[in-house]
Amino acid sequence: MHRVFQNFIDLLSTANTIQDFSTAMAETATALDLSCFAYLALPRANERKPRLISTYPPGWTTHYLQNSYQIIDPVIREALQNVEPFRWGVDFQSRFGSPAQQQLFDEAAQFGIRFGFTVPIHDGHGPVAALTFATDETRPRFEHFVDSHGRVLQLMAMYFHAHVRRKLSNEFSVDRIRLSRREFECLEWASQGKSAWEIGCILGISRNTVAYYLENAKEKLGVRTIAQAVTRLAAANKRKQN
Repeated sequence: MHRVFQNFIDLLSTANTIQDFSTAMAETATALDLSCFAYLALPRANERKPRLISTYPPGWTTHYLQNSYQIIDPVIREALQNVEPFRWGVDFQSRFGSPAQQQLFDEAAQFGIRFGFTVPIHDGHGPVAALTFATDETRPRFEHFVDSHGRVLQLMAMYFHAHVRRKLSNEFSVDRIRLSRREFECLEWASQGKSAWEIGCILGISRNTVAYYLENAKEKLGVRTIAQAVTRLAAANKRKQN
């Protein structure tokens, strides 16, 4: 298990795209004999669809999103209410009993998604997310695996979410003006009083490259100086906290 986890961390550290993240988790799930996984981050108020990174069958994920199943999905509802990981499945006793919810489970089972272990993620930085490891294995075998490795799966889910949020999230914006990840990082370090040379050392890029990113950030924000850009960033962060 230690080798699998270390390989997972190595893959995450170099992941930069949705496909990279999907591959990192897919390889890990396969190594652990889990059929598939799904990471779902609920949308912000100004976004229409949740973020989904998954190796669930494409036919199922398309059907799920088209029908907005995240609204009635009992797994998501449970993740919204609790912070502890939980198990679910087609034959688990639970309080999820509406006809629509039962239909959702029945349809998922047709795609081989019969049992799951879901890790809710409430990190305080945005809407709730959840990562599910799913399988079509028989219940006793699945439960034995979760009993043995549940805490490691929980840790993997948290690492995965943190890296996705940092590298793919739309949080790299100021007053809804989208910045690239590097532009945002350089501006954040500038707001802490770091020089272009210091920022370059921190991020592992040249001083001129830092200046390039900061110039781009100024242009996008419609300001003339770095100080003005930093002021806008500080004001935007204050509004988010209120």
